[in-house]
Parts: sequence; C-alpha cells; structure tokens
Amino acid sequence: MKQIGVAIIGTGWCGGIRAETCAAHPLTRSLHIAEIRPERLAEVAKATGAKTAVADYRELLKNPEIEAVYISATPETTHHPMARDCLAAGKHVFLEKPIAMELAEADELIALSRKHRLKFTIGYSQRFNPKFAYVRQSIRNGTIGKPVSALVSRHITRGLGKKISGRVKLSPAAMEATHDLDFVLWCLEPAKPVRVYSQQNFGAMQEASGQPIPDSQWISVTMDSGLSFVVGGGWSLPPGYPNFSTTWIEMVGTEGALFVDDSHRDVILNTMSKGMQLPMSTMPGERVEHTYAGPMAAETIHFLEAVVYDRPVMVTPEHARAVMEIYMAADLSAERNEAVTIGVAPSKSVRAAA
Repeated sequence: MKQIGVAIIGTGWCGGIRAETCAAHPLTRSLHIAEIRPERLAEVAKATGAKTAVADYRELLKNPEIEAVYISATPETTHHPMARDCLAAGKHVFLEKPIAMELAEADELIALSRKHRLKFTIGYSQRFNPKFAYVRQSIRNGTIGKPVSALVSRHITRGLGKKISGRVKLSPAAMEATHDLDFVLWCLEPAKPVRVYSQQNFGAMQEASGQPIPDSQWISVTMDSGLSFVVGGGWSLPPGYPNFSTTWIEMVGTEGALFVDDSHRDVILNTMSKGMQLPMSTMPGERVEHTYAGPMAAETIHFLEAVVYDRPVMVTPEHARAVMEIYMAADLSAERNEAVTIGVAPSKSVRAAA
C-alpha cells in the first residue's frame, strides 16, 4: 500500500481536525505541521505524533517526503501566497475556502496547478454532508424532475461571526453563503450563472463593532437555463450554542419537491451547569469517541485518497472560482442596489477593497 507524507499548515479549529484525521489514516506515512502559535503547535504535535512541527510553513516545502499539503491558515489573505508557494514547490494542495481574495489570484493558482499537474481543491465540506449529497442525487437521477426553484438558508452564531468578520473584510456571501452557492451550482451543473441580485441586512454585528458588517445577506442567482435560486447566509444568531449552524433547503422540480432540515436540533443536551446545548451542531463536525460527526473528516480523507490513488478531486478550483465570481457580484449588487451580470464584477473583492 502506498503511503505519503502529509503537511498541515495552520492547526486551529479546522486544521486540527484535518491533522488528527490524517494522523490516524493508514495512507499517511508521516505528518508534518506548521503553526505560528507555539502552544498550539506543541499541543497538536503531541496529539498527532507529528514528525515535523515548525512555525514557518516554508520549511515544510523543502521536504521531499511531503507530497500533499492542507492549508487551513487564517486570515484568509494568507491563502493565495501559501497555496502559490506550495504549488510552485510541487505539492498537491487542499485549500480552505476562499480560494483567493481576487479573481486574478485564483487564476494564478489554477494555472500553477495545471502547469505542474498537481491536485488542487478547495474546502467546500458540505458536499460531504449526506443530506446535501442526497439532494443532488434526487436532482441528477430525475427523482424530482427538472429543477424549477431552489432555496438554501444558513445561519451561525454571532460569536463565530465576530471571529470571522474581525479577521478579514469579507461578507456573509463570501464566508457563509459560499458553501451553499457551491452546493446549488454543483446540483445544477452544467447550467451556469448569468445574473446576481443581492441585499445585505444590518443589525447586531454593526451595533457591536461600529463597523459596516451585515448580519445577513440574501442572494438571488439566475442561471442560463432560466432557473433562479436564492441563497441566504447570516452570522448573528444569539451566542447560546457555540458554533451552532442551522440550514434549511428547498428544492422544487417538475415531478416533486425535496425539503431538508439540517438545523441540528435532533440532539439536545440540557444540564444544570450549562443549560440547553445542541451537540454535534457545527458545520465541520466534531469527534465523538471512536467516530466523527460531520463532513470534514470525510472531506479530508477524500483529498488524501485522491493524491495517493490519482483520483479526481470533488471540488475543482475552476468551480471554486465560479462561486467566487458569484459572491463578488453579490457584494457589488448590494453596494449598487441593482442586479449585476456575471463577468462584469470587478477583479478585486468589493469587501476586501473596502
């Protein structure tokens, strides 16, 4: 059985999950990690038995034993330069979303991966959520007929929202609704988006920070097939359930309709010390003794297997770029208060340039 050396750059919440998953997998010959926080570096190195633990990720790129790299670093402005360096060094790359801050940066990364014939994918973990996969299956096999309309609504708590919006000037469209834009495009391919209209809603996030940070953003997308769909994303739910994520999906077709409750209200824990909680309710998921509840572990293993067995990646960088073009157009639409035609959005992210 072939085994490879794997590197994780950034071992925070998501990077820690990926490090632990890779460390336990038989296809991993050796694990190497990079983390700028000394205490976290030591903690993850001990938990995973990492062969290498460094503060500077560039030290890992010189190691010929490493074939695949997972980039889970924040802030998101680090994604492009880190991915560029890894691809230039001949490493296969898994990159957390977003793929880049500018379309030109995304194009550079795609060109580099093609030039060096490397696997390159973006972290859209919800494709590995069984409920989401079932929706796509019901569309692709004709169970609900020809799709007529689609709606996806996603919300997370303001504690996580403050953390995300505080480290980078990207909107709910770019950081939350992006998962569902990717999902709906995946379901409807090969149809392509042609027009976007979006509105942002302000409230708790703006009041708390004094900055123009929206609570939520709603996006209407028209496809070249004539179908229109709506995706909404927000990050200002009350902080009662740390990292709680709730999603509702409606898919209506000519022969049927599919409704999916991914609100994570099926397991409720109520204690005297902490009150009511919703375990296993985060988007990436969490470990529960011998198993893992959530899509991120499966997504991590998928990329590892794609590299080892030379299989196609689930999310192509071109698809991630298409999603990026939609949420950039959504931000521009919200700013102008008018619909935006895909292909005429600025090359730089509106929120990033603000």
